[in-house]
Amino acid sequence: MSTITQPDQHESVISRMSVLDRFLAVWILAAMALGLLLGRTFPGLNAALDSIKIANISVPIAIGLLVMMYPVLAKVRYTEINRVTGDRKLMVLSLVLNWLVGPALMFSLAWLLLPDLPEYRTGLIIVGLARCIAMVFIWNDLACGDREAAAVLVAINSVFQVLMFGVLGWFYLQILPGWLGLSTTSAEFSFWAIVLSVVVFLGIPLVAGYLTRTLGERAKGREWYEEKFLPKIGPWALIGLLFTIVLLFALQGEAITSQPLAVARIALPLLAYFVVMFGGAMVLSKLSGLNYAKSTSVSMTAAGNNFELAIAVAIGTFGITSGQALAGVVGPLIEVPVLVALVYVAKWAGRKFWAGDPTVPVD
Repeated sequence: MSTITQPDQHESVISRMSVLDRFLAVWILAAMALGLLLGRTFPGLNAALDSIKIANISVPIAIGLLVMMYPVLAKVRYTEINRVTGDRKLMVLSLVLNWLVGPALMFSLAWLLLPDLPEYRTGLIIVGLARCIAMVFIWNDLACGDREAAAVLVAINSVFQVLMFGVLGWFYLQILPGWLGLSTTSAEFSFWAIVLSVVVFLGIPLVAGYLTRTLGERAKGREWYEEKFLPKIGPWALIGLLFTIVLLFALQGEAITSQPLAVARIALPLLAYFVVMFGGAMVLSKLSGLNYAKSTSVSMTAAGNNFELAIAVAIGTFGITSGQALAGVVGPLIEVPVLVALVYVAKWAGRKFWAGDPTVPVD
């Protein structure tokens, strides 16, 4: 989503960001406020939007998500996968954190803190399964992480989600609760609905992004592609995200404003999740011998979640005004300020625990 290049240690990261990226939190908060205002001003808006569906997928939401995710996935250097995957410590640590620790931690926090709210609990578990593939680029760049490592981890997470999201959703929502003697998700839950949502909202932009880069570089070269083409399509990622947030908050406006306590309860496990995942990833990365830049990339990708995909799956499976969708919508509200704060934590940790490492930012 971000249009900036690999960080220069002697240049301020903020100064090189576009106006759209620099004030990201402001735009997101404004989109949330606008969505809430629209939802409260036009009570019939949610029913009207919910009626525009194809194969139980909301067309307006689908448009926003596809517009948001395509530019992000078009930025990934797919040809660099072999180089970065050669770092076994980085790869193993990232895969374990993202696909074993992350989902299990969110499952535990959801059941521990929301035992009496099954819809919100299910929504959070879905969030835990959706590994970050979009906004992580922004947090990684702000913290001066290794952009190529982040890009490869994002690409791998993208492929894993297409292949494994439906399987893990079935396991964490039906199989594991049964083994533990806990109540399972409503019978309305559909494994194939999750698979369809993942294929539409992740598979389509992933294939489009891969083909765009491959064909673009083949026709015009990498320099043209990254310096001319990507800056033109980059802003559309944020436009798509903001459009989607406006729609989601318009649809959930009444629920959010009328249930502040429920929103606060959803926020608590999310906050705990971000802090534990980021802190644990930084410590494990340091112990594994990774430099600051790679440690930051591992930590940011582990802490962040793909709320866009989680929301899409929740909507496609449980409905656009469901509690599961609300849990996903609350996610960006908490993620943005927390991850911004963790950027500063990462820089502080770099100066304190990676002293002498040339990848530690000087600003």
